[in-house]
Amino acid sequence: MKTMKSLLVAALLSLGVAAQAQDAKEYTFKKHNYLQLQGGAQYTLGEAKFSDLISPNVQVALGRQFSPVFGARLAVNAWQSKGGYNGYKESDGANPGNISYKYKYVAPTIDFMFNLSNLFCGYNPVRTMNVSAFVGGGINIGFSNDEANDIVKSGYNMTYIWEGTKVRPVGKAGLAVDFRLSDAVALGIEGNANIISDKYNSKKAGNADWYFNVLAGLKINLGKSYEKAAPAPVAEPVVVEPEPEPVVEPAPAPVVEEVKVVEPLRIDVFFTINVSQITKAEEAKVKELVDYLGKYPEKKVVVTGYADAGTGNDNINDRLASQRAAAVVKMLTEKYGISADRIASDSKGSRVQPFAENDMNRVSICITE
Repeated sequence: MKTMKSLLVAALLSLGVAAQAQDAKEYTFKKHNYLQLQGGAQYTLGEAKFSDLISPNVQVALGRQFSPVFGARLAVNAWQSKGGYNGYKESDGANPGNISYKYKYVAPTIDFMFNLSNLFCGYNPVRTMNVSAFVGGGINIGFSNDEANDIVKSGYNMTYIWEGTKVRPVGKAGLAVDFRLSDAVALGIEGNANIISDKYNSKKAGNADWYFNVLAGLKINLGKSYEKAAPAPVAEPVVVEPEPEPVVEPAPAPVVEEVKVVEPLRIDVFFTINVSQITKAEEAKVKELVDYLGKYPEKKVVVTGYADAGTGNDNINDRLASQRAAAVVKMLTEKYGISADRIASDSKGSRVQPFAENDMNRVSICITE
């Protein structure tokens, strides 16, 4: 039971991490199959010490993810279970004690999987950690119950003793935590509880028998699980040519001076991840903007901050984008003396991505007008 509590704590922590993950609206889910290969240990409820009722355990599963939240799998869990007998005497006159005995089984089940991280925090295929809950059922095929039969032959009554091969229905539920290694592979940890007929461990207890599995292994996606949409192109600024003033031609006709159009300037000031300070290299770009504004005192500038969509969440990215725009405005006004009424600032967070490459969207874009 301690193991199941630990898995529940891990699940809650995972949901907390998932809540911080970036909303991934640019990803499109694709239905896909997957393969799971797992190994671990089983604890079967019984009358012996906890450590005496631990057995090796393996599981192979083939599943299909139908939506970001719902999937199903055919899982085959197998190897060994143990039972415990209280009151066993090795010889006449010996003190009674506990004895354990092992037997083998194969348990195919159909499990219905629910991705809690996607359900509560939004779909994101590049999230580091995902928590899933599952429930299912199937059959347990028990065999090789020789050790329990040997105890009965020694003179001890085990009301539900069985031999040969026995097939019983089994119910199953649990939690799984997957750690993403790549688009195709995840490292998974799973805990499941299984309920089965009271006759499973050969002893009558008046209630159902239970065994618990803790497993770890790999989950391999068979095919692409998502597609990434191309970012929307950023519209280039439109230069509006000024209309010429009407010319009144007195005699003699005056000379009309040619109107010189000054092209707007765009400066991209890049930042590193989770940072809003301007580096020395990027400050040189700000100085280029300062020189332009000094040369054309009638010009103004709009500074717009952005954050990349690959990290953080909307709250974090909105704040970070705003700080990046403010850093450029502060340098223009306080260090280089540009009048504040010539500067406008804006922030798009990570909802708008001006560049196709994720890391380039940690930027403040300055456009003169």
